[in-house]
Amino acid sequence: MTIRPGPRPERYTAPAPAGDARILIVGAGLAGLFLALRLAPRPCTVISPAPLGQAASSAWAQGGLAAALHPKDSPQQHASDTVEAGAGLVDPAIAILIAEDGPKRVRDLIELGVPFDRTPDGQLALSLEAAHSHPRVARVAGDLAGKAIMGALTAAVKSAKHIELIEHAKAVGLLQDEHGRVAGAILQDRRGRMSTFASPETVLCTGGSGGLFRVTTNPPQARGDALAMAYSAGAVIADPEFVQFHPTAMDVGLDPSPLATEALRGEGAILVGEDGTSFMARYHAQAELAPRDEVARAIHTEISEGRKTFLDTRDAIGDAIKDHFPTVFAACMAAGIDPRTSAIPVAPAMHYHMGGILSDTWGRASLNGLSVCGECASTGAHGANRLASNSLLEAVVMAARIADRLRDSELRSPGAGSGLVPGELPDEVLQSLRAEMATKCGVVRKASDLKALISKIEDFETSHPNARALCAAKIIASGALAREESRGGHFRSDFPAANNIARRTFTTRKPHLQPVLEPIE
Repeated sequence: MTIRPGPRPERYTAPAPAGDARILIVGAGLAGLFLALRLAPRPCTVISPAPLGQAASSAWAQGGLAAALHPKDSPQQHASDTVEAGAGLVDPAIAILIAEDGPKRVRDLIELGVPFDRTPDGQLALSLEAAHSHPRVARVAGDLAGKAIMGALTAAVKSAKHIELIEHAKAVGLLQDEHGRVAGAILQDRRGRMSTFASPETVLCTGGSGGLFRVTTNPPQARGDALAMAYSAGAVIADPEFVQFHPTAMDVGLDPSPLATEALRGEGAILVGEDGTSFMARYHAQAELAPRDEVARAIHTEISEGRKTFLDTRDAIGDAIKDHFPTVFAACMAAGIDPRTSAIPVAPAMHYHMGGILSDTWGRASLNGLSVCGECASTGAHGANRLASNSLLEAVVMAARIADRLRDSELRSPGAGSGLVPGELPDEVLQSLRAEMATKCGVVRKASDLKALISKIEDFETSHPNARALCAAKIIASGALAREESRGGHFRSDFPAANNIARRTFTTRKPHLQPVLEPIE
């Protein structure tokens, strides 16, 4: 492939925000919208790249929201499961904080109109998912939790007077003043026109990095933009190498891949080969209910050794799949597969980024004026392997904490801001990058592949300097190369064992810009 030179980065400037400037929320998924609603009555502006509710990966979530709501469950046990799944890298303080706040946030969503499934006696119907010790996943119509939650939040946001909405726009760079304080963002509309938005506090809620990989369950526009923008501004990035591959994406040739939710295995569906024989017991004592990284590697091994893999729901779920898991059923039928009579072909796909922009317990990044929430943040809650359905939980808990911190605070106004905006990658370069990331930084990794991947990214950078997708991909690949062990979602075939001491990864581009965080008022 011939690499054609792209446009050079351009610099944009903006005056200092006024004293009554709005809080800027970049991203309109669960984290962004829940935060905006909780900020009331403080004015805020939400930036959405598409019409509200249509661009966020939150709406694609099939699982649900994990919370200790069962009378025999407890936040302590939920936190313990979270720590156990995270393979030594979960911050226990964050785990218990999120677990304790979980039930309250579920009740908040119910008040907003989210119709969580109920038992015949009116109690919340809670599902069991892999690595949970109790049923604790609140769901909607089986696999429609994300869609239902986003529908309720969208309706509430549209009627909220304190929220300004800017649709068909995305952030492409951060503004910073002369002291390194974030002063807002540079926005691009759907026609490519640039503008600046000055703000005393910018909150990145832009989702993950799945679009950097050829096979993903994420929206294609989720390419680690927040990761790249924050890194370029000098923020600390944590644990970027930890990528979670969902074991059961439908292998039907679509981009992105439809998801066969983990709840199917929670209901008894089994993984089988072409001959119908189950295989997970050969890999893990918990078989289908093993942690996601274990299941993903088992399926990856089967496929790499030439054996196709399938998810068989026929005996455990049967005809009920049509009503209990309507999203999965519709995706199967659209692909010409009737799951009531045939097993579903599956393969691992990039699903969730455990790493991200380092966040403290109040959602603050390491740069003053910048907060982060949702998948683009790294709070320490997920460690090396996210516990199923903890992502929506973390998003609402941290969004509420950010809102509590900002709602009545006297925010310090930054000075005039400026920032660079790199050019976009041409599609042929992006698709080549995605293919390289999938094959060389996927479920199983090794040094030679990772070095070749980084070299390829650097080749692309000569013609497309500072491109956000290249920056984010390089951060992930470099972290994977540096971590010479296997832990959680990060598996190195050349270092198959875990190190004796578990350490997190922290990296930053501009350590001289790291100020002491301003006190919370």
